[in-house]
Amino acid sequence: MEERKLEMRVFVEHMALLVDLKLRDEYKDGVVANFERISNIASVVNEFELPDEVEAAPVFEP
Repeated sequence: MEERKLEMRVFVEHMALLVDLKLRDEYKDGVVANFERISNIASVVNEFELPDEVEAAPVFEP
């Protein structure tokens, strides 16, 4: 788990540079923690298998 946190920290720092975001040091830990949470939630969605016959909808209709 420690290795994953290090990778997420590097990701956050690189993304901040790419979008020219001046991320202050006192906020980095919180941003990294939030991205860890987001990653954990997204993994549940991404790991869900869909049947082959399911097609993506071309237009979202609520």
